[in-house]
Amino acid sequence: MVSRTGNLTEDGIHVDMEHLKKGEVNLGTSIMAIEFDGGVILGADSRTTTGAYIANRVTDKLTQITDSVWCCRSGSAADTQAVADIVRYHLNLYETQNGHPPSVKTAASIFQEICYTNKDALTAGIIVAGVDRHHGGQVWNIPLGGSLHKSKYTIAGSGSSYIYGFCDSYWKDGMTKEEGMHFVKEALREAIKWDGSSGGVIRMCILRKGEKPERHLFLPDEDYATPVKSA
Repeated sequence: MVSRTGNLTEDGIHVDMEHLKKGEVNLGTSIMAIEFDGGVILGADSRTTTGAYIANRVTDKLTQITDSVWCCRSGSAADTQAVADIVRYHLNLYETQNGHPPSVKTAASIFQEICYTNKDALTAGIIVAGVDRHHGGQVWNIPLGGSLHKSKYTIAGSGSSYIYGFCDSYWKDGMTKEEGMHFVKEALREAIKWDGSSGGVIRMCILRKGEKPERHLFLPDEDYATPVKSA
């Protein structure tokens, strides 16, 4: 017989149902982005959890901000979607007023300002990656708390703790597009394997200067990519 404490049972089921009532939806996740010779690659798993329940198996955590800047989202789905929408609005306004698209650093700085200013109210970890006319491909990380870090590759989310060693061992500068895709796919495959909050499919977006975003979808247990319609 299931024992009870107050109105909640200790079998775990009814306890976790309380999260559903509160609407707490988390992107318990694995996200990453890398620079390669010619642009950047963003990648993410597709599992969204609500408490201990899988709310969505095929979430798209790669979000377009401008034609040449995308972001990976981790943390609260509602928080990260709201922040991405606000930044998209500001960058569209910037381009209208200045007559040219914003740089990747400008996009990352606006993300950082919003996340830092509202750090006590948001659960949002963001990776911003893109290409611009001045500096080519760039990757910026805004972890919980709202700091800003530029690096050649970055990983985040609950699954990232399992792949630091993998990424450190296999990363190399100046990867080709094919090498970069393989690196991202294998890293996320390992994260999905070990992290219970990560799962589903592997989504990938490739950004290169002057080209449309190239999107791919991988099944974690298969070696081929299924192309997705370019954004």
